[in-house]
Amino acid sequence: MREVAIDLQKDWLDTVREIYRGSGMPFAPDTPAEEVALTYFLNAAGNEEDARRMRSENEQWLQELETRIRDNLESVIIPDIRVRTGYQGEQFRFRWVYQDGEHIVEELSNYRISLNP
Repeated sequence: MREVAIDLQKDWLDTVREIYRGSGMPFAPDTPAEEVALTYFLNAAGNEEDARRMRSENEQWLQELETRIRDNLESVIIPDIRVRTGYQGEQFRFRWVYQDGEHIVEELSNYRISLNP
């Protein structure tokens, strides 16, 4: 039975939390996701309204990526994983990562999808 784990929004938020922790300004463990994302975008936005818009656009973009992965999993992604990596398993764990740019990584096969233009 095929198992697919994917929560790109959580991965992105975990990265933001790690950035702030590493900068000496960690979020409390119970800080809501909306506050974490808004705080992040306030650093790039001119005002709170722009930060809220940026947060919403980012959430929508990550959800669209998840949908595309799920919609193309059987017909495109899994066959490409098998050809490129030789991975034959039935478990797939997709994660959003920032490592020399944004990527989606399937952890068990080390398959990488670059999100950079």
